[in-house]
Order: sequence, then structure tokens, then C-alpha cells
Amino acid sequence: MNFNSDIFIKDRADPFVCDGGDGFYYFTASYPMYGKDDANGYDRIILRRSKTIIGLINAEEKTIWHQKDSKTAFRFIWAPELHKIGGVWYVLFAASGSENNVWDIDCHIIKCLGDDPYNDEWVDIGKFLSPESDSFSFKGFSLDMTYFECNGKSYVAWAQNGGNSNVYIATVDPNEPWKTTSNAMLLTKPEFDWERVRIPVNEGPAVMVENGRVYLAFSASATGPEYCVGLIYADENADLLDIESWTKLPEPVLTSADLPFEYGPGHNSFVKDENGEWLIVYHSRDEKCFKGECGYSDGDSLYDPCRSARIKKVKWDKKGFPVFNK
Repeated sequence: MNFNSDIFIKDRADPFVCDGGDGFYYFTASYPMYGKDDANGYDRIILRRSKTIIGLINAEEKTIWHQKDSKTAFRFIWAPELHKIGGVWYVLFAASGSENNVWDIDCHIIKCLGDDPYNDEWVDIGKFLSPESDSFSFKGFSLDMTYFECNGKSYVAWAQNGGNSNVYIATVDPNEPWKTTSNAMLLTKPEFDWERVRIPVNEGPAVMVENGRVYLAFSASATGPEYCVGLIYADENADLLDIESWTKLPEPVLTSADLPFEYGPGHNSFVKDENGEWLIVYHSRDEKCFKGECGYSDGDSLYDPCRSARIKKVKWDKKGFPVFNK
């Protein structure tokens, strides 16, 4: 497979791939609606697994959880991520808190009752919680949560409406990862022109710890061809809840201009392949969708299923910084 051009998994936006540490790689993503009248879509969490990353292409896709079985989460289910936290499997995702209301989105979490996330039962934990001192988090359109560990501490980062869609970070206790243990810190907001095309947006955080640094990628602007990836970073030994620890690159690191016949790259995850090399897994639209020939692109982009998962190998420059656009 050519990781620099081929579609990895078709019609799967917000792709997430992880090494489960159990001999399998796992894949999940947003399960799309095919037009606004589709009775299905954005209503479930799907999972694939394979002993190799390429094997995920043809792996059986199972629904491991459906919103109809929940009392707290309703359609729209977006951007699931599978993480093993404190030895337990969880999926972090965004969902509406009321039926068919796309504006009531907040971060939610489900928990696996066994050691096999592909086959064992999942239970609904509910909406994310924050400490009493934090009157902001998860109280109005939050989504795209990711989890990572650094220097013995556990963190979540997510997007939330704070005037614009911004990215925030907080700590969590791995024994109770459904609630933050610190107040949210504003990590990045749309301030450069490339982050403000059509809509000012920072969202979709994804973290990679390498070369003594924490790299956090995020997606910016509206979800058309203008969608792109930005990057902030910090020393892995720094206080990650201190904004002074972080540096934001003034230019995007992956755009439509970097990818022939691909449009709007973004909402990525990172994973190491079988050889220990980092990959960036992201979604983009193809030429047919860009030209309006897909049958969906003339309507609301929310109901356009044409964002597909793709993969690129991460390269590294002489200073140890990741390069995504080569």
C-alpha cells in the first residue's frame, strides 16, 4: 500500500488507530450519515482489529456500542477514540445530550467490562465530569477528546466552544478517567489566518511524545478544502498545564496544497507501525467530492460521508521535529 496517496478506509472520518498491546491494531472512526435523510449514521461506535495496520483495510467492522442502548448519549456520535487507561479499555467520544440535537454535543465515555474490546461488553459511563472549581468544561459543545500519558501523568485534551472552537487540556486520574482533576487550560485558539477560513476553529487534538517533546496536532478552519493541521509542542518534562511551556508553529503542517487530489486533511491520530515508525492517520476528501460529483457535496457538509481515512509516514527533520507534508 502507498501510504502517501491511497485511501486507507473509505467514508470513515476522524480516524483513530492504536496498538492495543495485545497483538492487535484497532481502528475506529465516525460512522457517517449518507445525506440528511439517512435514518442511520452518527449513531454507533464501530471497531476493526487486525494483527497488522494494513490488515485493518479488510478487517471485519463491528458495532460495539449503539446510542439506542444509552440513557445519556444520543445521535450525533462523533470522533471515537479507543484507549487503555489504568489497564481498562475505554472509548472517548462526542454525543448529543438530547435526541437529534446537534448543538447539545459534549464529551462522553464508555467502558469495556473485559480485556477484549472487540468482543466483550461495553457499558455507558456517561458525560465527562469536571471538578467543582471548573464551571466551564463540558457545559456547552465539547468534542474530539483524546487521552495521553507523559512523565507519569495522565491528560485529556479536547475542543470546546469558548467563543470559538478552542483546544483545552486537563489532568485525569487513570482510575476514574471520566472526570478531569484540574481546571481546563486553554491550549490553542484560532488566531492565524489559516485557522480562521470560513469558520475560526481549533479541534481534533492528537498527541505524539517523541525526541523529548510532546507534539500536539490539531485541525483548523472549516471542514472543506481549507481544513488543515497545525502543531504545538512542549518539552516532555515541562508543566503541561502552564501555557508558557508550549510553542505554537505559525504555519500549518499539513494542507490540501501538500496532497495532490486530496482536500481538507485533518482530524488525525498517531500510531507506531510494526517497525516502530510513527504514522499520521487522517481524513480527507477526494477529487470527485471536491468537484461536486459525489452526490452529497451540494448539501450540508455534516451529512457528506466522503471524508476517508488515509495514512502517511511521519518524517523527521534535523532538529527532531515531525514533518507531515513531504
